[in-house]
Amino acid sequence: MSQLLPENAPNIGFIGYGAMASRMGAHLQKAGFTVTAYTPSGKSSNPSVRMFPSPRELAGHADTVIVCVPDDEALAASMYGENGTLAGLKSGAMLINTSSVSPEATAQLAEAGHKAGITVLDAPVSGSTPEADSGNLVVLVGGSAPDVAKAQPIFDAIGKVTVHAGPSGSGTRLKLVINGIMGAGLSALAEAVGYGLAAGLDRTMLFDALDQVAVISPHHKRKLKAAKEGNFAPQFPGRLMQKDMRLLLDAAAREAVPVPTLAATTQMLSLGRRRHPDEDYSALIGVMEKIVANDA
Repeated sequence: MSQLLPENAPNIGFIGYGAMASRMGAHLQKAGFTVTAYTPSGKSSNPSVRMFPSPRELAGHADTVIVCVPDDEALAASMYGENGTLAGLKSGAMLINTSSVSPEATAQLAEAGHKAGITVLDAPVSGSTPEADSGNLVVLVGGSAPDVAKAQPIFDAIGKVTVHAGPSGSGTRLKLVINGIMGAGLSALAEAVGYGLAAGLDRTMLFDALDQVAVISPHHKRKLKAAKEGNFAPQFPGRLMQKDMRLLLDAAAREAVPVPTLAATTQMLSLGRRRHPDEDYSALIGVMEKIVANDA
């Protein structure tokens, strides 16, 4: 990661400072940036981060604002209106949206920023809290090449790779593709584990064997190891994964792309969210295991 900052390195304000944003903020501070934040609760676990009472006040003190909120509704609530971020940003400022939201919300924000003379990049990240902790996120950016280059020192501080996906909106769409693959893989893994247990395979042998085969991704092997121990601490909460699948289904329907596998995956992840909304989305493995155990 680059540690060389320009002499006029921007002051960065975060809208949303939860599990992912606080970890990104810590890396930015280590890289020499000044970091401030706004959260609806007005609280931060990091005493070195100054908190502001509204998005507008935060934006008025920042050169660059990074948004990290859970969904379209939270994005709209923090961006628009008399106390919103856009009301406080000065013309020429930069707004980087790392949230996983719909293409429509991304387009609306880009248009509003353009009217206000603000550069807007959609830059969701691929990775969970472990990658955010280690600064190894993959940043998926939509916007013009010059604007991406201007923001590169920020991306270098929080991630290991920056993918310039294309013009505005491309980062958002690429994130939906990636999360769709991630969700489908986990759902298939949960169902297959359920079958293996119901068929009488030894649980320890099954989990250990799956950890050795090449057909399962490193990400899903990490989930499998945690599931073996019954550990579903939220690295990526089920409510957020199910939300992303819902966004992908809607986006695919708008393009008239048939996605029956992803539709079925969304139903499975809805089950996981219903049972364990705030635990990791891999809790679906535990749900399937419990179903099998109860039916035995």
